Amino acid sequence: MEVKIKEQDILRAADEGMDAFIGVFRDAILSAIGGELNAETMQQLHSDQITLLAYEKVREEVLDGGLIQLIHNGYGPFIFLNPFAKAMRLWGAREFCDLIYDGRRLFEKYGDELTKDCTDEEFMALYEQYPKFDDLDDKFIEMEEEVTEVVARYVDEHIENFATVVK
Repeated sequence: MEVKIKEQDILRAADEGMDAFIGVFRDAILSAIGGELNAETMQQLHSDQITLLAYEKVREEVLDGGLIQLIHNGYGPFIFLNPFAKAMRLWGAREFCDLIYDGRRLFEKYGDELTKDCTDEEFMALYEQYPKFDDLDDKFIEMEEEVTEVVARYVDEHIENFATVVK
């Protein structure tokens, strides 16, 4: 799947900061696959593109509601049972890789309970029932800016793995 991004869009986003820079690639990749990452569209992407989308999903979910929300919303297998952590280590985000491995251990132990259908009240109670996730959420919040910088740098140094830049 060829993803195209205008050079001016990349330059504008880079001026706005690393969040916008990553966002322009995320949005272009998602647009190229019809807006939804699933088993079928994943096959059309390069592993780096999938890793970028995975990072953005972790970031979105954890900053909004933590790893419990990420798992409850069905992203546990995608994040924890795929080589996402290894890719993050290869990109230079070693501490984040360790956090994902720690999250995987908790996911493997509690994933079934966290993915059951439940009411809003029951969902909110999960945070009290599984406090070990709080520590990982806090660690991610502390490292998020640094990890995002590592991701942005990797994208910048390997742009051809993410998109074709057009004038």
